[in-house]
Amino acid sequence: MSIYEQLLMIKDRKGSGYFVLIDPDKKSEGDTLKTVEACVAGGVDAILVGSSLLLSQRFNSTIKQIKAEFNVPVILFPGSTIQLSEYADAVLFLSLISGRNPEFLISTQVLGAPIIRKMALEAISTGYMLIESGKTTAAEFMSNSKPIPRDKNDIAVAHAMAGEYLGMKMIYLEAGSGATHSVPEEMIEAVSGYITIPVIVGGGISSPEAARRKVEAGAAFVVTGNVLEPSENIGLIKEFSDAVHWKNPTIETPFLRKVK
Repeated sequence: MSIYEQLLMIKDRKGSGYFVLIDPDKKSEGDTLKTVEACVAGGVDAILVGSSLLLSQRFNSTIKQIKAEFNVPVILFPGSTIQLSEYADAVLFLSLISGRNPEFLISTQVLGAPIIRKMALEAISTGYMLIESGKTTAAEFMSNSKPIPRDKNDIAVAHAMAGEYLGMKMIYLEAGSGATHSVPEEMIEAVSGYITIPVIVGGGISSPEAARRKVEAGAAFVVTGNVLEPSENIGLIKEFSDAVHWKNPTIETPFLRKVK
């Protein structure tokens, strides 16, 4: 079973899925492993690994260590072609469809495709859409593209439909790391109502209650990152997981366990 098929199974069984994003620039390898252990214990469905910049030299070794210790899907969330690793299970093959910068629409993808093929990584084609969040985010700045205005649901819907018609398997609505405002529920509801592929929502989701609202609006998968970076917040993982898994929060994901 492919990672994508596993994710669809999770959505069907649990109502929605929960991902935790780990930025190697913001955690030591030891802290990363503690976070992943808490994710496994808390019922997280997959670990995303990626960074807007990637200053750390530990990217590959971190993923290798996670896979050595935990049987948990690791999905790359790459900001560039250097953020690819043969140790990961899959990669979100992102195209920034909300922008008009050809580098992130197709150029980077052309450079990355042969590398992904050589690494035998499962590529999950994903239409990536930046949504206005109240401040300039790292993703917005690094991609040199404007986000979709947060009050323009029709524009978001049109972009999402275009992504589905282009053959994307998922749509990712992104407010950005540390966003002041998360993606509005009204926009999530509008987008999910017009497309048939899963909608991922991330950025600025700071509480389990907020995560639940995204799910109720139509998010198939919810991503948190910044809120869990302080060590004292790791305990929130189980609360986020329970909030997102509205259908069957107690069902254990069969492939999620500690190896050692």
